[in-house]
Amino acid sequence: MLAYLRAAAFSAPMIITQTVAVYATSIASGEPIKGAAIKNFVADKRIYLSVPLGGEMPLHYKREGVVDGSGEAIGLGKFLAPTDQGRWWVKDDSLCQQWQSWYEGKVFCFKLESLPGDKLVWRRDDGAEGIARIGE
Repeated sequence: MLAYLRAAAFSAPMIITQTVAVYATSIASGEPIKGAAIKNFVADKRIYLSVPLGGEMPLHYKREGVVDGSGEAIGLGKFLAPTDQGRWWVKDDSLCQQWQSWYEGKVFCFKLESLPGDKLVWRRDDGAEGIARIGE
């Protein structure tokens, strides 16, 4: 039973990301956000990842390099890990992050592109991609 619960907790963010990636298969390119501009772009903001069926998953990027994530609004509570905290940093032209429990603490890096209005495209180093909305 414990193995099943651990697998479910690990799978929840992956299910969401894979679903978002499938949902966003025809994403247009935007203006690349590079280097130090990435920090200014995300610091002290909430980035809302679009998910199919109309939901959004908020990630709060704090200036000091902490990121808080919550999947409660899209039902992650069913998978035992509805929230998590991690750290984020900029490496070259990518936004990198590492969660404490989501993805078993694996590091992922993202290329970001701004779109008109408050939208952006994210492209993860493993090929997943999606659309997000920028909030305060």
